[in-house]
Amino acid sequence: MKLEAVELIRLNVPLKSAFRTSFSSVNLHQVVWAHVITDQGEGWAECGANERPDYSNEYHTGAMDVLKQFILPDLFRLGDDLTAEAVAPTLEWIKQHRMAKAVIETAILDAQLRGENKSLATYLGSTKTRVPSGVSVGIMDSLDELMGYVDGYINEGYVRIKLKIEPGWDYEPVKLVRETYGDDLLLQVDANTAYTRNDFDLLKRLDEFNLLLIEQPINEEDVLGHAKLADYIETPVCLDESIVSADIARDAIELGAAEIINIKPARVGGYIEAKKIHDVSVANGIPVWCGGMLETGIGRAANLALAAMPGFTLPGDTSASSRYFETDLTEPFVLKDGHLEVPTGPGIGIDPIPEIIERFAVSREWIRG
Repeated sequence: MKLEAVELIRLNVPLKSAFRTSFSSVNLHQVVWAHVITDQGEGWAECGANERPDYSNEYHTGAMDVLKQFILPDLFRLGDDLTAEAVAPTLEWIKQHRMAKAVIETAILDAQLRGENKSLATYLGSTKTRVPSGVSVGIMDSLDELMGYVDGYINEGYVRIKLKIEPGWDYEPVKLVRETYGDDLLLQVDANTAYTRNDFDLLKRLDEFNLLLIEQPINEEDVLGHAKLADYIETPVCLDESIVSADIARDAIELGAAEIINIKPARVGGYIEAKKIHDVSVANGIPVWCGGMLETGIGRAANLALAAMPGFTLPGDTSASSRYFETDLTEPFVLKDGHLEVPTGPGIGIDPIPEIIERFAVSREWIRG
């Protein structure tokens, strides 16, 4: 396969409501897509980087820059030797920039699989035709506002609720949700590194609520601290930001720091590395689930294929399109009995809608080899 051209598209997609975490609040999803043209066809992918380097050290303008200056020239030079599997080894010299690498690898993989008439789910070895859907609930201004959203999501059929937490917004909201809906509700929390080793006693108070897990409570670089916390509390500790590769996942598991792992393909460099993390986790008896980065349909379709792999035994953040967007940029993903259908068409199994791209596109730039 030969890479002929790449279109980088910047889009501003309004959210239905502001989404607040411990590190940011956004009401506009600013996103970059990669649209590749190869001699075997075209492919699409979504970059997971935020507008600012708040979730990780990457941000979407920086991702576009490293793609144009370093990543794409190397991939154009591969000529007819280009494959999705060759992307990571070719770009290994580039330190980090995993989200930039992930978007181009995924777009190339989409084109490759479309040429082979094979779905991404089949390529990954997925075994499910639909996956259970959880929903992530941001930090709110009041408990009443929180309960309005949670009640709405439960009525829509979501099978798991994840509450974003931070110091000052943790014990009381979790207590209220648990007491209101009872122990049958699958409930977990996500701190996005908002706590420190000095907060272990505070986090231990959450043990009384029978949570599925607590996600990334302290700094992503403090893997040993997470191991100490896992020994100190009963709630299973799940790592997100800390897990950037299969090697790191293996080490975290061996240290006892990762009792559960959230796999986000954008964070780890793409779906090929995500599959390796899945395999390492399964081999060690560690449950995994698929996290999200407010993806539009292009990113959501690929995540559903990953979440259908056998080791994904917990509901992920693969919510319906309507969770975030009044209008998605593909045919919308619709919740049915608490589940989303896994696309079965070639590649990621879904295409963008051109007129909706035009509505939300801020810029479109072609790079040719």
